[in-house]
Amino acid sequence: MGLIIVGCISLMLLIISLILLRGKGAGLIAGYNTSGNKEEFDSEALCKFVGKILLPIALLSPSVAVGGIYKIPAITVAYSLIVTALVIFALIYANTGNRFKKQ
Repeated sequence: MGLIIVGCISLMLLIISLILLRGKGAGLIAGYNTSGNKEEFDSEALCKFVGKILLPIALLSPSVAVGGIYKIPAITVAYSLIVTALVIFALIYANTGNRFKKQ
């Protein structure tokens, strides 16, 4: 049952990631809709970046359920470390150097 639930969540994340990789769906990015200065940002570049971060998370999510089914905690630990590293990288990359500001 857990694998089905995680599979559905992974599928939703994958679909969202593919939408973002096409440069569409800026409204799916948390905080982007509520920011008052959307005109200052290159929404297509921001969408593609978030899509690239979300894709490995979506593809690796079923490994958590597989690790639980086969009682291999190292898989869950590895997944957690990978997601944590991706989030830290994304936070640092997105918030330094004005990468997503329009020129």
